[in-house]
Amino acid sequence: MMSDNIENKHMRIWSPDKDYLEDRPVTNEVPVVLEYNCITFAVMMASPSNLIDFTYGFSLTEGIIKTKNDIIYTQIKEAPNGLVAAIEINAQAFNNLEKYNRTLSGRTGCGLCGVDKLEQAVRPLEKIASKFKVKAQQVHKSMQSIKSHQHLNKETGALHAAAFVNDKGQFIAVREDVGRHNALDKLIGHLMRKKIDPTKGYTLITSRCSFEMVQKCAIAGIPVITAVSATTGLAIDLANQAGISIIAFARKGSMNIVTDTENRII
Repeated sequence: MMSDNIENKHMRIWSPDKDYLEDRPVTNEVPVVLEYNCITFAVMMASPSNLIDFTYGFSLTEGIIKTKNDIIYTQIKEAPNGLVAAIEINAQAFNNLEKYNRTLSGRTGCGLCGVDKLEQAVRPLEKIASKFKVKAQQVHKSMQSIKSHQHLNKETGALHAAAFVNDKGQFIAVREDVGRHNALDKLIGHLMRKKIDPTKGYTLITSRCSFEMVQKCAIAGIPVITAVSATTGLAIDLANQAGISIIAFARKGSMNIVTDTENRII
């Protein structure tokens, strides 16, 4: 079915010692049409899991909604060549939607596809109101254990993850997707739907920390981003503006505390 996350594909397995045919699990990605009040806004390539969470997180980080109450309902429907996220929003949110002209398709994990105005790409960010602090050792330890929470990725090795961890080091939620932006949107949507305070924890991402990832966390109110890979100059600038701490290259031996203007990492 179109909604299945994983399917088996027949392939040839080669190594210096042997050469054989075998069925192996692969990750599915499908076009997801986001329709607001029956109007197509974007077509994103995504993994077909936790798509209700995705609609909430995407709607928030795109600036279409301000709270979960701006969405009246959302429904995921099968279509001949993909999935349709039918989202009904209130009048105020629909006015926000009319400011955009984003009707192009998005490639896997694309953060800006279809955006045609520079002010939509890099938006001014408000400083996060959070007194959250966390020990560097705890953050490092949690990143070392994230793989054990990536249940879909264990089977295919093709999905990014975004996790939310509280001040005690407990994993509150993990979301996976072929696209790193999508995984983070799914996580943010889950926090919003379950009324989990985003200012009282930190996020782990199994990718680089680009400016879009900082932008999404700033809008959601997440004060610390920890990435397994590098960050960018623009991401650092935006993080300083929003009071977000970025930790990059969080790997076995060490990690780089790139920006920490609010002294959140202790």
